[in-house]
Amino acid sequence: MIYSDRPIGIFDSGIGGLSFAAAIKKRLPTENLIYFGDTAHLPYGDKSPETIKLYSRRISNFLLGKQCKALVIACNSASSVAYAALERDYGQLMPIVNVIDPTIEYLLTKGSYRNIGIIGTRATINSGVYQRKIKEFDSSIKVASLATPLLVPMIEEGFFNNSISKSIIETYLADPALKDIDCLILACTHYPLIKNQINAYYTNSIAVIDSAEWVASRLAGILESKQLLSHNGGNSHHFYISDLTPSFEKSAQVFFGKEIHLELVKQLV
Repeated sequence: MIYSDRPIGIFDSGIGGLSFAAAIKKRLPTENLIYFGDTAHLPYGDKSPETIKLYSRRISNFLLGKQCKALVIACNSASSVAYAALERDYGQLMPIVNVIDPTIEYLLTKGSYRNIGIIGTRATINSGVYQRKIKEFDSSIKVASLATPLLVPMIEEGFFNNSISKSIIETYLADPALKDIDCLILACTHYPLIKNQINAYYTNSIAVIDSAEWVASRLAGILESKQLLSHNGGNSHHFYISDLTPSFEKSAQVFFGKEIHLELVKQLV
């Protein structure tokens, strides 16, 4: 196989990263994708940094074994605590893209926001990575963050765009910590699935930022600069999971517009 025609590897704890896979497919239609959803261990946001690093390394080894030419960490929790370790261990073997840096870069170079809110898992919020990077760019920007741990299991169970999700979302967004924000970063790859409900809460009065488009653009730029763009693929996408979940298959079909085949991988090394 020509090296540039090798697949792009993407991983997340569950279905959230599928929104990134879909954005990458749209931006790079001639690329083949391999997606790994670590459904046996979701959500990552409640795990310790050491555990998240362990899972991330095992999945990276798996994707490297599938001859992936690039790796996208389509998970904010893993991007927050495991990116540096993965870059150190695998960066010489393949380019690695996290979901945080492209978002921060877009937000701070294209926007004019002064009161930024962030919602995400406990692991992402506790890492302080978004807050730190925003403050490094401009210390005068106000940053408010809130851990929203119920949202990932809610979404994984298929409770979105209904009255149950509406109640939970509104309870979180009404928290005083998020008062007077002019921008909200969805610091979890699951949250774009409830972006419409979040916009409805704010009646489209503030910017709600998810990073799928910016991550796909960053990946495209890296592949182009390294002459790794494929021109002969786009029809071979593989989906692996560590535990069978009906919601994953349903969501994958929504994102990719056709029936997909899930392959179960029970143990990674």
